[in-house]
Amino acid sequence: MSTGPGADSAPAPTAHDPRPIPETPAGDTRKSSMFSSLRIRNYRLFFLGQVVSNTGTWMQRIAQDWLVLSLTGSATAVGVTTALQFLPMLLFGLYGGVLVDRLPKRPALMVTQTAMALTGLALAALTLTGHVQVWHVYVAAFAVGLATVVDNPARQSFVSEMVGPDQLQNAVSLNSANFQSARMIGPAVAGVLITGVGTGWAFLLNGLSYVAPLVGLLLMRPRELHAVERAPRGKGQLREGLAYVAGRPHLVWPIVLVGFIGTFAFNFPVYLSAFAGEVFHVGAGTYSLFNTLMAVGSVTGALLAARRGTARMRLLAAAALVFGTVEIVAAVTPSLWLFALLMIPLGVFGMTVNVTANTGIQMATDPAMRGRVMALYMMVFLGGSPVGAPVVGWITDTYGARVGLATGGAVAALAALTIGLILARAGGLRLSVGWHHGHPRVRFVPRERQEQLAPAA
Repeated sequence: MSTGPGADSAPAPTAHDPRPIPETPAGDTRKSSMFSSLRIRNYRLFFLGQVVSNTGTWMQRIAQDWLVLSLTGSATAVGVTTALQFLPMLLFGLYGGVLVDRLPKRPALMVTQTAMALTGLALAALTLTGHVQVWHVYVAAFAVGLATVVDNPARQSFVSEMVGPDQLQNAVSLNSANFQSARMIGPAVAGVLITGVGTGWAFLLNGLSYVAPLVGLLLMRPRELHAVERAPRGKGQLREGLAYVAGRPHLVWPIVLVGFIGTFAFNFPVYLSAFAGEVFHVGAGTYSLFNTLMAVGSVTGALLAARRGTARMRLLAAAALVFGTVEIVAAVTPSLWLFALLMIPLGVFGMTVNVTANTGIQMATDPAMRGRVMALYMMVFLGGSPVGAPVVGWITDTYGARVGLATGGAVAALAALTIGLILARAGGLRLSVGWHHGHPRVRFVPRERQEQLAPAA
């Protein structure tokens, strides 16, 4: 039920619902305006706050790694810092989802954003006064990770409360474009600050950047939110969330697909650094170029998804298949510049997978379960890379960068094919191969329709 202006929360399909991922809105395939969700005042405030905060977040990531490297001279210590930041999500992510389903999202976000702001300001004070030690950075990274356990699923599920089901894909896509744009700007600003005045100022600006989303949350009009009924306190809610996902193929299989891709195919720090150093024998500038071009592709993919307006399962499987195929092509390309240019389509299709899975899962989930489901999704997606990094790193070190990247692409493509067929079967679809205007055409059609098209025995 909703108190918003004429739009209800998305209904949850039943366990026997044949739709792999519902349309947004149901049955509507029209393209939406690329920035249509920004017409909604509450979401516009949220989006503008995230522009500032995301830039600060990327600044702190760069400054944090550089500070640890400066204090210890150890790349292993940098890896420990990253692991500590992801560890809370792996350990407590599902419990964070349970809390999010019980709590009002806007106040919860104000608490988590304040906690992350205080962490940045504390690091700034320690660094600027010359008292910082590496264990301080470890504690700060772990504290940010703890806040993320609640912040991530709360932000993901709060989007639907701000915009309603009709604008959900557009808003999720713009959020992704926002984050990827900050990925291009934040590290550049951090580099200037670190070189010019020191890492402490990057931490200070990140801490202050949280003022923007906090002000945006305070200025929102609660009566314009699409309110959802919160889950009451009770025992077994974590198991209930897992059982809810396990009984719905249109939820569990997209999460499994994202898990395979996140674990094996999205480890670009491993792949790209190996290609820059071992294959093409270039420096940090070219490695940075690879990442920048991928970010450009990611922003493009997010904006195209914002314009598309639907979240089809067939698009998710197709984008994952193309993403894996492009990785394989990039792995065997002999040219540095062709490899660099392939980073753009990798970014486009990688972001298409992310946005389509995110939107489709949210739309197919009961609002009372959305926090737990999105916590599971984010735990699999964010937790996959740290878990898979040692595996793909060993493959890359043992057999070379080209084999490592090709393996990641092959896993993504195989997972897309397998899970696409599973979901098509669960959705009552069959593969149809035929001719259309003199050209071969391969598509999925309902079983009943294929039986009608089949020649009589």
